Amino acid sequence: MKVGIVGAGMVGSSAGYALAVMGLASSVVLVDQNHDLAVAQAEDIAHAVPFLSSTIVEAADYVGLAGASVIILAAGVSQKPGESRLALLERNAAVFKDVVGNVLAVAPDAILLIASNPVDIMTQITQRISGLPANRVIGSGTILDTARFRSLLGRHLGISPQSVHAYVLGEHGDSEVLAWSNAKVGSLSLADIAAQVGSPITEHVRATIDDGVRNAAYKIIKGKGATYYGIGAGLARIIKAIAQDQHDVLTVSCVTPEIVGVKDVALSIPRVVGAQGIETDLMPDLVSTERDGLEKSARLLKDSIESIRL
Repeated sequence: MKVGIVGAGMVGSSAGYALAVMGLASSVVLVDQNHDLAVAQAEDIAHAVPFLSSTIVEAADYVGLAGASVIILAAGVSQKPGESRLALLERNAAVFKDVVGNVLAVAPDAILLIASNPVDIMTQITQRISGLPANRVIGSGTILDTARFRSLLGRHLGISPQSVHAYVLGEHGDSEVLAWSNAKVGSLSLADIAAQVGSPITEHVRATIDDGVRNAAYKIIKGKGATYYGIGAGLARIIKAIAQDQHDVLTVSCVTPEIVGVKDVALSIPRVVGAQGIETDLMPDLVSTERDGLEKSARLLKDSIESIRL
């Protein structure tokens, strides 16, 4: 599989590195407005490849994306001092109009994988701009939040996070919903596994984990300016599901016709991901507080997308 990445900054390059070292793509092509940056990132990643895989990593212009099966969009502009969130969104929408047009001109059959924040809104903008079916415009959504949730639960219980089945739903952002009610370890509920291993899930534990998931990005950004390794690996994980047609259940974002009474909004719920992109939506059973939280998150996103001029 050939994978393209538009935007060779820290997120795009981290995704490229993860793809290369995992050997998930036959080739990875980086495109950036700053071509020298794309070249430097591609060469640096390529120098790691001989130790781990045989992926070809190179920089190119948009024409180099021809034949790519999946293209990661990690481009965008940064917020200016004093700039409103809406103004930033409208500037990013303008950037994406240009990027998506250039991408589809050379790779009309590619699945688009959106990494730029705010990812749910940018996913919906991309789907509108591109006119592609919603299942082929996938946002990274809450895949990273879900990984953080599972990691912290596993750490508390002394269990590998890969054996923890728990999901974060809704917005990739402040209104996200941790679905505690249906979290499991193996086939056991949280209450059962916590009792068996002697690590109860108290209200304090829940609050600590919630804070660790919800505010992880703020803490990382405060310490080093940005987050990129986690989402880079998350993007590679989504591409693995597509490349190997795994039919994996992942919390990715796409435009959803209706969810908890809100129509036509992009957000994350568990979805089956395979070679054709998103194949099936899986709506989990939720308790009333979680369902209310998901509805609030969906309405917040809906209000945001309706305020943007495209």
